[in-house]
Amino acid sequence: MKYDYLIVGSGLFGATFAYRAKQAGKTCLVIDKRSHLGGNVYCEETEGIHVHKYGAHIFHTSNKEVWDFVNGLVPFNRYTNCPVANYKGELYNLPFNMNTFSQMWHDVHTPDEAKARIEEQRREAVEALNGREPQNLEEQALCLVGKDIYKKLIKEYTEKQWGRDCKELPAFIIKRLPVRFVFDNNYFNDLYQGIPIGGYNKLIEKLLEGIETKTDCDFFTEYKESWREIADKLVYTGPIDEYFGYQSGKLDWRTVSFKTRIEETANYQGNAVINYTSHEKPYTRVIEHKHFELFGEEVYKYPKTVVSEEYSTEYKPGMEPYYPVNDERNNALAEQYREMAAKEQGVIFGGRLAEYKYYDMGPVIEKVLKLSL
Repeated sequence: MKYDYLIVGSGLFGATFAYRAKQAGKTCLVIDKRSHLGGNVYCEETEGIHVHKYGAHIFHTSNKEVWDFVNGLVPFNRYTNCPVANYKGELYNLPFNMNTFSQMWHDVHTPDEAKARIEEQRREAVEALNGREPQNLEEQALCLVGKDIYKKLIKEYTEKQWGRDCKELPAFIIKRLPVRFVFDNNYFNDLYQGIPIGGYNKLIEKLLEGIETKTDCDFFTEYKESWREIADKLVYTGPIDEYFGYQSGKLDWRTVSFKTRIEETANYQGNAVINYTSHEKPYTRVIEHKHFELFGEEVYKYPKTVVSEEYSTEYKPGMEPYYPVNDERNNALAEQYREMAAKEQGVIFGGRLAEYKYYDMGPVIEKVLKLSL
């Protein structure tokens, strides 16, 4: 059988494309090198809890079309992302808001007092530059929020994320730092956010319903040379440099590893996400998965809980690539590959890996909905 589309990767881009293609009367074969479908939004069930195997995924968007689309497939819950930062045992609400400032400075209680404190520290940082532009991430961050917030909530956390001193990181990584002078712990500004009721597997199952799929299938060993015999067009969601055989060089990535364990308590940390912003802890954050779907006293529905420590590391072959490294070398190299991709007949490159671009889930779906089939 010859398909209209061979889709490489069953993550959100590939699954949404397959759904749209089926709705348009097209035939698809979706393949994935992993043993499961869903890409990085895949969940495993442990102790009755849906565990985000590849890290926390929180759906958020201001696009009503996107929100209506996903809720038309599966209902979403009311989860609101309100992470907490732990700096050497001190707890701070995120994003930076009046709760954060009153926790940081015990003599600050009003928006005007918070603005004055931040402006005082920003001015010190700007004056220290003697008229020149910030040359690295540390200088940039100090000019945006001042020394106290930088020291406790940005510096060491960022160094763990990137594996480099903040003075060695380019300034453009932090172009802006949102500061809110209201008591609002909602991390996102989007109109809509939530988690699929029953976990993300429910969403992927609905997207791929009635579509032929094949797991444990590596495109490069099974179909790379022969895909045109199998399908009229290819949708590719893997690493763009791998598709072209790394002919211009390999792109760099940051990756994440997880240590997941069961805790013999119903409520381990009281929040889904806690960031650890000092070097005292080697991990960047701890995720308690049940808080994505259970609220209030519901968390005691299950007597145990599942937590994941998240570690940010340099990518090495055999690991899962997560985040593009947006420095000059990688941006230039990625642009070369994008130019090559634009000339590749019959191939659609889409998603985080194939575009070498970080995407939240909402924009991924929005992009697929805009594509012409």
